[in-house]
Amino acid sequence: MSMDTKQNGKTTAYHEQVDQSNTLKLREHIAALPPFMALFFRGIHDTTSSRTQIAYAYDLRMFFRYLEDMHPELNTVPMMDWEVGVLDKITKLDIEEYLEHCELYEKEGRIITNKERGKMRKLSSIKSMYHYFYKSELITTNPAALVEMPKLHEKEIIRLDPNEVADLLDAIDEGSNVTKGEKRYYNKTRKRDLAIFTLLLGTGIRVSECVGLNIEDVDFENDRIKVYRKGGYESLVYFGEEVREALLIYLEERNLSVKTSAETGPLFLSLQNKRICVRSVEIMVKKYTSRMNTLKKITPHKLRSTYGTNLYRESGDIYLVAEVLGHKDVNTTRKHYAAQDDESRRKAANMVTLREKKTPDD
Repeated sequence: MSMDTKQNGKTTAYHEQVDQSNTLKLREHIAALPPFMALFFRGIHDTTSSRTQIAYAYDLRMFFRYLEDMHPELNTVPMMDWEVGVLDKITKLDIEEYLEHCELYEKEGRIITNKERGKMRKLSSIKSMYHYFYKSELITTNPAALVEMPKLHEKEIIRLDPNEVADLLDAIDEGSNVTKGEKRYYNKTRKRDLAIFTLLLGTGIRVSECVGLNIEDVDFENDRIKVYRKGGYESLVYFGEEVREALLIYLEERNLSVKTSAETGPLFLSLQNKRICVRSVEIMVKKYTSRMNTLKKITPHKLRSTYGTNLYRESGDIYLVAEVLGHKDVNTTRKHYAAQDDESRRKAANMVTLREKKTPDD
């Protein structure tokens, strides 16, 4: 589905349309929450993204539904009749029991599980809500502040090795892993797909930033693109010769197949000549990488991790990596990319000399 619409004769930019769509989804979630929750979302409107607000709304909706079913003082009153004072009736133990419930529960015949990261996100939403109402002096207690965040076990960063990157791009370029049934579509999308993979692997931009690109966001004079980062700010990201070549080859084909102006509009198009969506790129990445000779499960974000890892290995500059990837906090970058790889650790074993070696004459 195209994310570009016309309003008052002007085209609404992709990222603006995403925000508008998210705003409508958020309103649906808020309408299903106790009425006092509208105050909370109004309070965080200017400090959090629409996507974050939706995540909060979803998690808090689940929390309140649990309380409506399980809390002995609250299950006698419909949730939509609750007032903000009900938050003072919830204890530290109630929240801990809710997190325990989230580890494993059934929903619509399906078993749902949440490990450390899932529980952390749900608790973070509850903490944010309590912090807002407590700070606003609308409640007198803050039991969420007493609940410790789950201990997070570090996950191994999955990324492609240099030889796997080369094999992947070769496979897309040559169609070596394409089935006979896919050949017809592959011939129409090869240059586009190769340009998308090359761009993701060569710049580390997010898949949402990739699909949101317009032709006018690409500056070939300075070899850079203008992307809209999480949080709504613009950033200039530079690209190398391989990315430049892949984009130019794709654009030449794109301009031949599309009747609209070659100077404006979505950069990457679907077969229906509409802006390609995030889900389509996710499916594309899964299709090409699932046929590689690797056990790694690769997603668009893993392509971003691959770029971040390679950039850190080449530069050794964690601040540069943070800036290029658009991380607001360098600690986020350091946590993911500054871990020494096995080869570096092996080299470190011989870097420190304890005693000078004795010669036969000594």
